[in-house]
Amino acid sequence: MFTIEHDFDATVITLIDEAPAKTRPLNEDVVILSFDDRVVIEQMSPDDDEVVRVTFTLEQLSELRLALNLPEGNYRIERKDG
Repeated sequence: MFTIEHDFDATVITLIDEAPAKTRPLNEDVVILSFDDRVVIEQMSPDDDEVVRVTFTLEQLSELRLALNLPEGNYRIERKDG
């Protein structure tokens, strides 16, 4: 399950972990904040109840999307300026 909310300066997507009863422990919700220039992913740490935050530039997010469909190896994306 997930929710999508449009705030003033960001789109907020929340991924809610679901599993059949007693099949596995549930993970904390994942919150994705999408801004004009970056994407921030947040999740509560089960170890110390603090928010763990990872910030991606839009270029890094694009490379992650591509990497999910490529085999093991080293890659460089050629970018066209302008």
